[in-house]
Amino acid sequence: MESRKERRKLRNIGIIAHVDAGKTTTSERILFYTGASHRLGEVHDGAAAMDFDPQEQARGITINSAATTVFWRGHQINLIDTPGHIDFNIEVNRSLRVLDGAVVVFDGVAGVEPQTETNWRLADRYRVPRLAFVNKLDRTGADFLRVVGMIEDRLGVVPLVLQLPIGSEGDFTGVVDLVTMQALLWHDSTGGAGYATQAVPQAQAERAAAWRERLLETLAEHDDALLEDYLAGRAPTEDAVRAAIRRATVSGAVVPVLAGSAFKNKGVEPLLDAVTAYLPAPGEVERHEVSAAPDEPLVALAFKVVHDAHGTLTFVRLYRGRLTAGDTVLNAGSGKRERVARLYEMHADRKQERDVAVAGDIVAIAGLKATMTGDTLTDPAHPVVLEKIDAPEPVIDVAIEPKGHADQAGLSRGLQVLVQEDPSLRLRQDPESGQTLLSGMGELQLEVTLEKLRTRFSVEVTVGRPQVAYRETLSRAADARYLHRKQSGGPGQYAEVLLHFEPLARGEGLQFESRISGGAVPREFVPAVEAGIRRAAAQGVLAGYPVVDFKATLLDGGYHERDSSALAFETAAAAAFREGARDAAPVVLEPVMAVEVVTPADHVGDVIGDIHRRRGLVRGQSQRGGSGNTVVVEAHVPLAGMFGYIGSLRALSSGRAGFAMQFDHYAVAPARAVAESAG
Repeated sequence: MESRKERRKLRNIGIIAHVDAGKTTTSERILFYTGASHRLGEVHDGAAAMDFDPQEQARGITINSAATTVFWRGHQINLIDTPGHIDFNIEVNRSLRVLDGAVVVFDGVAGVEPQTETNWRLADRYRVPRLAFVNKLDRTGADFLRVVGMIEDRLGVVPLVLQLPIGSEGDFTGVVDLVTMQALLWHDSTGGAGYATQAVPQAQAERAAAWRERLLETLAEHDDALLEDYLAGRAPTEDAVRAAIRRATVSGAVVPVLAGSAFKNKGVEPLLDAVTAYLPAPGEVERHEVSAAPDEPLVALAFKVVHDAHGTLTFVRLYRGRLTAGDTVLNAGSGKRERVARLYEMHADRKQERDVAVAGDIVAIAGLKATMTGDTLTDPAHPVVLEKIDAPEPVIDVAIEPKGHADQAGLSRGLQVLVQEDPSLRLRQDPESGQTLLSGMGELQLEVTLEKLRTRFSVEVTVGRPQVAYRETLSRAADARYLHRKQSGGPGQYAEVLLHFEPLARGEGLQFESRISGGAVPREFVPAVEAGIRRAAAQGVLAGYPVVDFKATLLDGGYHERDSSALAFETAAAAAFREGARDAAPVVLEPVMAVEVVTPADHVGDVIGDIHRRRGLVRGQSQRGGSGNTVVVEAHVPLAGMFGYIGSLRALSSGRAGFAMQFDHYAVAPARAVAESAG
């Protein structure tokens, strides 16, 4: 039986960041310094161990979250490297759902970028303690303290600076450790030879002392044990400071900030030390309603499903109990039993078989047939259902069809597998054209999915041009009563419903409530009423787009002892919805993107003018870097106006500007814009 003390030697962490902040390079350096890799794999060479998918190597970006296990100073670290591109945000979402801590990598020049902010809010949602690693401090324009200020202002947290950089930009050579008050210097930036420890340079001494005092002040504000020493004027020991940092980090009161340049092999070892010293062990942060005891009945969450040449692998996090190869487990949501054929510890694309896994472990299971992302696996005698993983709503559609008859069966199978692997993809049939529509979070995600169809499933498809995933909603309340009665010899159909429809706030989805009393509609037919509403809402009432963000309430109805059925009530509810929705002033919604354009200052006017032409609203602008020659323009722009934007931006900035965008909200679309998009 493993003791709690032994389990504290385990850390489940994720590496998260905006695209190009150096996240995968940081992960590769962690593999190297922990001995899991004997070479330094580079993203730009397509040699990163964590980016093993051929598309990741070809594109130089992370697409799939990759799990691996490393060991550092007696601790086991289960590490998940996540994508930085917004199109693959589901990977960050489901990883943070099962992790105990995270390292957030910041670009030392760019600071807090849009996707970092989105990922940070996800970590807030799941109450994941974090460390901040300010990377790329060797780059021109890097400014450590400016990034610390952005972390405080933009993310609304208390940054706890643990290190100060020594030198800047090309002269960045090491850091001052404010806990030990020593200088850590890296003399070899190519081979990962390690660092030397020496006294703090005289030129840094006064600044370091001031930041050390600020560190202790901040800790005293959040830690009673340290406050007593601080008020008494006693200098706390290193161990006391570390213990206070850990308590404040685990509670979420502060975010420790470290400095480095992963590409130049500087700052990675102290980052690993901070992971083991300050991030929590499994069960240390109570985020679920179950204990972390290994000797109690099993509770595990499936957070990722992948298919390879050998079958299906399901990644799970064990929250309670233990799991052995050969066990039978219960899918608590579906009620189905599944057999665990094999257990694996993952090392990126390599698998190491294990006989048993216990609470706190992250493993892959072979043999599960009906388990999906977000399902809870439990001891069959003690079912528990954990909170599911919510996939974001897609904002872009493409119509796809097989090129030839031979591709038809492969297309169906391939799409089924890919949608199971990525819950942020959606499949539906266009009610008017009958075409298959594949929906996702962006053009890159859909492009990658179509490439997987070709390479993994040998399916060639014809693809329509990308379309905005419009939605419809109601703008006022309305009631609708509908009587469905049909008699044509034999059993008839009879159902009557009175429904009330009302708009909800954006993002609330479709809600249903029954207020039936006195048996006007028998209880067994109420689910059919909801099913009819949902079926009709999926087909729209105004322009064929799904209707969202409204509440339907069943107020009254009528039934016939012999002729009423679930089908009759589903039909009546669908008809009532169509009538009520038309009376509720339906409108079309369009996705609006948060856009950040980074441009040379002399092109700002052209960039802003172009945003306005795309129906965008500029929300602000700021300077980046010390020279002031680079400006960041932030705007909200309808997705319909962003197709082909990169080409236009390059043209008006002589190829010097770049941009990032992510979904922000849905807003009412002008009728003309919808008509132009449809045309």
